Amino acid sequence: MQKMLQLLGDRRAMLQEEGKSQRGFTLVELLVVVIIIGILAGIAIPVFLNQRTAAWRAEVETDLKNAALAAETYAVNNEGSYTGLDLTELGNNGYRASGDTTMAVTATAGDFLLTATNTNLPTGQQSLTYDSDGGGLANWP
Repeated sequence: MQKMLQLLGDRRAMLQEEGKSQRGFTLVELLVVVIIIGILAGIAIPVFLNQRTAAWRAEVETDLKNAALAAETYAVNNEGSYTGLDLTELGNNGYRASGDTTMAVTATAGDFLLTATNTNLPTGQQSLTYDSDGGGLANWP
């Protein structure tokens, strides 16, 4: 053990005499670390972006379901008719929009159609509809 310590001490003394130090990293070591970080970022960033898109989709779907529930509540209070159903009436019956989702309502006496749009979603996937006559959520890619 003592012989090992003596060898390490001799090595340290020799490096100091040559003007070299054992501290710090070489350029190659730093480049390897930067490349590894770049590879990890290249993997993580697309995964993160996909999670954001999934969250926006879930927001639109939740808003549609909440608006449909408010529309059904409106019909119960109006003897089964959806006549006069609009965004104001949805709000009066418990619907509150969330985030960047915008809602459009089309109603007849016997059914309603809700269209929710979120511009954060990719082109072609920005709108989702809820058709009370057609069985619920539709047009979802």
